[in-house]
Amino acid sequence: MNEQSLAGQAAFAPANTADVADAMIASSGLRIEIDRRRGRAAGLNPSGRFEPMHREAFDDGWQTLEELPPFKTEVQIEKPRTAITRNESPDVPFDRSINPYRGCEHGCIYCFARPTHAYMGLSAGLDFEARLFAKPDAAKLLERELAKPGYKPRVIAIGTNTDPYQPIEKEWRIMRQILEVLNKANHPVSIVTKSALILRDIDILQEMAAKNLVRAALSVTTLDRKLARAMEPRAATPPRRLEAIQALTEAGIPTSVMAAPMIPALNDHELERILDAAKVAGALEAGYVILRLPLEVAPLFRDWLLQNYPDRYRHVMSLVRSMRGGKDYDAEFGKRMKGAGPYAWQLARRFEMATKRLGMTRRSMPLRDDLFVPPDGSGVQLSLL
Repeated sequence: MNEQSLAGQAAFAPANTADVADAMIASSGLRIEIDRRRGRAAGLNPSGRFEPMHREAFDDGWQTLEELPPFKTEVQIEKPRTAITRNESPDVPFDRSINPYRGCEHGCIYCFARPTHAYMGLSAGLDFEARLFAKPDAAKLLERELAKPGYKPRVIAIGTNTDPYQPIEKEWRIMRQILEVLNKANHPVSIVTKSALILRDIDILQEMAAKNLVRAALSVTTLDRKLARAMEPRAATPPRRLEAIQALTEAGIPTSVMAAPMIPALNDHELERILDAAKVAGALEAGYVILRLPLEVAPLFRDWLLQNYPDRYRHVMSLVRSMRGGKDYDAEFGKRMKGAGPYAWQLARRFEMATKRLGMTRRSMPLRDDLFVPPDGSGVQLSLL
């Protein structure tokens, strides 16, 4: 199906002005050619929202667009001052996290972290998937922070923003270095990932699990390989994620499944099947999150939907908006993860019934923080006074 026919379907009965804009994008030159973005989810690469100027590629008649190179993964080094990020959100069960990388090569089109690339002067579209930042000093910074006088250990969450086991971790190994520091200090950690690469570190995770210091969660969005390939192009396949759940569980590492995000009329019908498959693989607990479309994610997702599932576009977006007060997104605490309205209520009841049937409603023991041993403090800058 070509872009012109997509535009015709989108413009047939647009739901609002955003849909009209999507129809215009579908028939214009704003979309990046498929040969330049093969293996990527985003079809657009708009300028960051903080940039003073917005640039658009267009054909000037000299075929210069055809000469542009394909998007290749580039990694730059970022040198933050701290490794631990703090938050006070009432919607998440942790107050601190670590992000070894900025941007994510998995390229999940729905990723709520995409807008953070604007702080680097980059696009939340293809730049987020291809122009990445690694923090090679993260483990050293973490060791210094844990050694500071007065530090009180609480569970550190990793993988809540971008995936710590995305493909570039094979080379950079930053996540493994972080785990080595946490294991040595007996510090509790929870990990969320879509990657089977987590099995590389099963030796460290086993040691931590024996002391009740670690919990892992695999995000399984769909069991449909075709949908997964289009929506999460460089993440592990659904079977590989289930295999990772099984391997972690057999190694004695408490592992859960995250059916997230649930997208109405696209993958939400798979909720029970995902939970069933995860239970068979050994998952002890489960969670889910409704699709979130903050800031630049909304137009990127709508464009992706036009390209891949044009026949479902209006239905999907209508249901999304029915759970968000008529908007693409509602950032209000208490609503942004689960949505509101009849459709969100129905999904919550389905999840509740399925987890009760599977015996996945019990909660495991809290991770221990009483075993914490501060690092020796070598390398920590001393006070002048």
